[in-house]
Amino acid sequence: MTALAPEKPERPHRTTGPADDRAGGLAAAGRGYLDQVRAGELGSLPAVAGLVVLCVFFALLRPVFLSNLNFANLLTQSAGSIAIAMGLVFVLLLGEIDLSAGYASGVCAAVLAILLTDHGWPWYAAVAASVLTGAAIGLLLGTLVAKVGIPSFVVTLAAFLGFQGVVLMLLKEGTNVSVKDPTVLAVANDNLSPVLGWLLLACCVAGHAVLQVRRSRDRRGRGLAGTPVALLAVRTGAVAVIGAAAVYLLNQERSRNVLVGSLKGVPLVVPVIGALLLLGTFTLQRTGFGLHVYAVGGSPEAARRAGINVAFIRTSAFVVCSCLAAVGGIIAASRGNSVDPNTGGSNVLLLAVGSAVIGGTSLFGGRGRVVDAVLGGLVVAVIQNGMGLMGYSSGVKYAVTGSVLLVAAGVDAMSRRRTARR
Repeated sequence: MTALAPEKPERPHRTTGPADDRAGGLAAAGRGYLDQVRAGELGSLPAVAGLVVLCVFFALLRPVFLSNLNFANLLTQSAGSIAIAMGLVFVLLLGEIDLSAGYASGVCAAVLAILLTDHGWPWYAAVAASVLTGAAIGLLLGTLVAKVGIPSFVVTLAAFLGFQGVVLMLLKEGTNVSVKDPTVLAVANDNLSPVLGWLLLACCVAGHAVLQVRRSRDRRGRGLAGTPVALLAVRTGAVAVIGAAAVYLLNQERSRNVLVGSLKGVPLVVPVIGALLLLGTFTLQRTGFGLHVYAVGGSPEAARRAGINVAFIRTSAFVVCSCLAAVGGIIAASRGNSVDPNTGGSNVLLLAVGSAVIGGTSLFGGRGRVVDAVLGGLVVAVIQNGMGLMGYSSGVKYAVTGSVLLVAAGVDAMSRRRTARR
């Protein structure tokens, strides 16, 4: 299991105390992080560095890139792919792949639209049916991979082709089904009020601080080195500053004509993605299921000998992946106000896989976090958005995105070799 897997056993260190925090605790933590980087444990560093460089680059060439309208559009455009990428993280952690996640989201979106429009179901029942459809898809795929023993590449490639036909059949060979339910449409089109945006930020900062302190206390309780107080303050301060800048920017008026309608506030889809991020992170880092996912991804045979039900973990990972694909389909249906045969198709799968890998999730299994999907999704969205503002064609966008994905996979492979040598 790699160093990014949560709760990895570490060599005991002397527990730090207040004196240690005052006397260079922050510097010691920095040196420890640099040692990890030198050992090949890069984590999300390439994605964060790439995100910063890309933002500066596009801002210098196209100042409109930093406008609040473009910033809000970037967040809403990337939300669907990020949700699908979060689910793919669970599958990639096992060293597997799901090539059908894009069209699975399209099937779930079609189920949602048909139940809402043609059958008049309430939004909560249609959403539940859509997510359950995703769970059934994941159960089928996971069973074929874990129980029957068919390689995930073959199973999901067959599903990729089959689900295109399912979407066409559900939509009667190409019918566009409109989504008119106001609650579903609000997911990707409405915004929080400015006050709610600030309250959300305050809750996020407070929650982050509490979790950091609790994690440090847990480590000290096990005889490991606790996180220096100075480092906790820096982390919490960084979250507060970045979040405050984002909320302030989004709370400014974005409407080109205020007389027609006001447009300001944090997009509603942002807390939706935040909730998924919190739930996914908790599942992987704070539950036995999450630890078993990392264990199976690190060494399936060792996990089996340790008493872990490897087949159950693999099946469950595909179920989680397809459920989050359903959420991505719901977001896409909300943003497009309709569902058509292209929903979940085109480049949706490629962008979702690219988001997970570019963010730092390993294609070899055993290493990755749900937050990687968010970081990678933002990198991909910035590339697509920035190059669009510069007037480049779709061909150039695909070529650049593919190159970035190849570089991310290469960095992952080299860091693994370096870690193995050390």
